[in-house]
Amino acid sequence: MTINKTITSLTPEVTPEVLPQGWGVCYYITMSIRKVSFVPGEYYHIYNRGNSKQKIFHDKKDYLYFIKLLHVFNQKNNTQIRDRSYDIFTPHKNNDPLVAIGAWVLMPNHFHILITPTEDGNVSKYMQKVCTGYVMYYNQKYKRTGSLFEGKFKSQHASNDRYLKYLFSYIHLNPLKLIDSKWKENGIKNIQKTFDFLDSYEYSSYIDYVNVDKRPQGIILNTKAFPNYFSNRKEFKNEILDWFKYQQ
Repeated sequence: MTINKTITSLTPEVTPEVLPQGWGVCYYITMSIRKVSFVPGEYYHIYNRGNSKQKIFHDKKDYLYFIKLLHVFNQKNNTQIRDRSYDIFTPHKNNDPLVAIGAWVLMPNHFHILITPTEDGNVSKYMQKVCTGYVMYYNQKYKRTGSLFEGKFKSQHASNDRYLKYLFSYIHLNPLKLIDSKWKENGIKNIQKTFDFLDSYEYSSYIDYVNVDKRPQGIILNTKAFPNYFSNRKEFKNEILDWFKYQQ
């Protein structure tokens, strides 16, 4: 599958320096308010962060609760989560999903999701359910009121095949900031140590791409709705390795 459109915008975090040389991609950095129509069959990078860059995940229970919401709220029927035992993830198949998710990652103060809707309007419905559900949980747990996120969720249309493939690496490499905030500028010093860290980072779909053993969280993904860039685990890990080498 090839998408023949050009990129007209990238997320504020995606700068020209992190795009592999030779892509020949036309880009414009924009900080404008979201002006994206979420079209079925198209792909979108969804992201948001805490107000004033504040943490939105403080402990493992917070991460696991948001992960639970990613799956449980991916259906058209209204769903109530009465079970707040955050460490329990009960997988069940969503027969009428709002969206298909190709990649995701949670960071201490933000999240990224690669998504495609099944119908018009479904991305907004899904994100409203997930974010509202998490804010309600967060405010109750930490005895606070008011907004948690920095306005509405942000989005970028992956309107180019190269950019869409790039997002799988960009999203899954986000956790490296936690062990080396300047890894993009300075390069990877120890490739094996870096792989070990990614293999152990629970709050990302990276594990679901590289591990033989399936975990319950893997049900969040619907890779069949995305181009088959990585036919097996080795190809996916080689893509990540290419990024490490490029940054050196």
